[in-house]
Amino acid sequence: MEELTTAGATKTATKTAAKKVAKKAPAKKAAKKATGPKPRTASLLKTMELSSVTLDDALRLLSLPRVVGVDPESGEEITAQNGRYGPYLKKGTDSRSLATEDQMFTVTLDEALKIYAEPKRRGRQAAAVPPLRELGVDPISEKPMVIKDGRFGPYVTDGETNASLRKGDEVGTITDERASELLADRRARGPAKKTTKKAAKKAPAKKAAAKKTTKAAKKAPAKKTAAKKTADEETTD
Repeated sequence: MEELTTAGATKTATKTAAKKVAKKAPAKKAAKKATGPKPRTASLLKTMELSSVTLDDALRLLSLPRVVGVDPESGEEITAQNGRYGPYLKKGTDSRSLATEDQMFTVTLDEALKIYAEPKRRGRQAAAVPPLRELGVDPISEKPMVIKDGRFGPYVTDGETNASLRKGDEVGTITDERASELLADRRARGPAKKTTKKAAKKAPAKKAAAKKTTKAAKKAPAKKTAAKKTADEETTD
């Protein structure tokens, strides 16, 4: 019996050790991946489409951030970069927005110094960003159409109606007829529905009422217990 017990314990210990080794295997694999060189990445410009990006476009994007030059007064390096909120210049901790994405590749040191010489503007005081492209006049509203860059991507507008570009529409190749078609379709669908904040605030009140109902339900057994005590007393009498 002792020999069988010892053999069983040895077999169990071997299985436990094998499980530990199996669990540690992915860690070694992850360590090998971390030792390799990290590939460089770059975001596409707003005017680019993934299907039409060339090798030259990719190499141009990977050249960012681009060193524009050095500020002769402070000795700090000025770079042109593509950020989350668009193209900008950076000098130390001071950053300034650029008007267009092309400026990241063309802005000179003199132009950068002029931008930094101007007072920094924030919020509504910031300079208006020019449109991505100017189109013709919309036949319905008789107002000029432009393509702008919005929060959810490029869109066409005549100043009154906004319509997002759809799949297959490119900023550089969209025609006036297509832009007018998008605006007409947006007008036909009517204005976007807005959710009221008051309705959202009233929702927690219903939840609170539900909690009170639950508390009342919990108190119900107390009445049943009181009724039982009364019945016991009557039986005793």
